[in-house]
Amino acid sequence: MTTFAESKRMPGSEWLKDRPRLLEAVYQGSEAGLRLFYPVLRRVLPAGWTERVFVWSEEVSKGYLFNCQMCGQCILHSTGMTCPMNCPKNLRNGPCGGVRQNGNCEVIPDMPCVWVQAWQRDAQMERYGGEIQLLQRPVNRALQNSSAWLNLLEGVDAQGPPGWSAIELE
Repeated sequence: MTTFAESKRMPGSEWLKDRPRLLEAVYQGSEAGLRLFYPVLRRVLPAGWTERVFVWSEEVSKGYLFNCQMCGQCILHSTGMTCPMNCPKNLRNGPCGGVRQNGNCEVIPDMPCVWVQAWQRDAQMERYGGEIQLLQRPVNRALQNSSAWLNLLEGVDAQGPPGWSAIELE
């Protein structure tokens, strides 16, 4: 059987991921703190160090908690604190239609479908619950291995990849 990096799970992280309301509170606190301290960090740290510090901290923390793939455009809060990039097909707008009857992935049969988990966890979230139904823009691969927090703070993550334009839904 072929092994995908997406199928690996860090020990202990599932317990925390199954508490999306707690993670939602941590996310909100982190965002507020970063918005407050980011301008100071940019002035205090030497050029380039802010990016390195953020990338390293995301690789360590989000890597453990969410098996982060470092896409640079984190939408955890919109997907029940479940990373959609862990889907072997990298789908950002819902399951592929190949979800097995037991809720597992069609590509990696031993792995629970990321989108089944996301839907269940989204229902438990207070502030961001329901955002799973929003259409997400495609991944901009140019942001791969960059800091999603920095991209959020600087508005870079709000831009779609070249050639893509948003559509209006009724």
